[in-house]
Amino acid sequence: MNTMQKGFTLIELMIVVAIIGILAAIAIPAYQDYTVRTQVSEGLNLSNGLKAKVNDFFTETGNWPADLPEAVCGQASATCDGDTNTDYQGNYVASIDITEGGQIEITYGNKANATALAAGSADLLALAPATDAAGNVTWVCGLASVPTDLTLATGAAPDTTTTVQPKYLPSSCKT
Repeated sequence: MNTMQKGFTLIELMIVVAIIGILAAIAIPAYQDYTVRTQVSEGLNLSNGLKAKVNDFFTETGNWPADLPEAVCGQASATCDGDTNTDYQGNYVASIDITEGGQIEITYGNKANATALAAGSADLLALAPATDAAGNVTWVCGLASVPTDLTLATGAAPDTTTTVQPKYLPSSCKT
């Protein structure tokens, strides 16, 4: 009498479960890193308007703004819409500020991944303005090295200000 096997054996099921476990062990950390990199990119997107403000200020005056109100309002100690760093917030960005030399500092917080961003203290990503020989403004991001043909704004130091871990930075912000 021939008997036909109906279903899977216990060992076959255990092999399938082990394979799924191995795939999950690889995929979950990669997905978490991807999620944090997406959160970091929100700050770069939110800073685009301030980059334009700093560029306009430099084009009009020949100097870099000293702070956020000066960049947004056009003069020191002025008040206008958008002159406080908390005016620039997002789901993962707590604030965006402008410091000496027109440097933009993005502070992560709010709903940002607590283990990767803002763990213990708020993580920063700095964007510093630089000019080329023709006077065109270019932005140096995070830990990226400054190209030799650019002159970084006085007082700007994105590589020493940035505290976001390099693995979460976009490739344009890495060394």
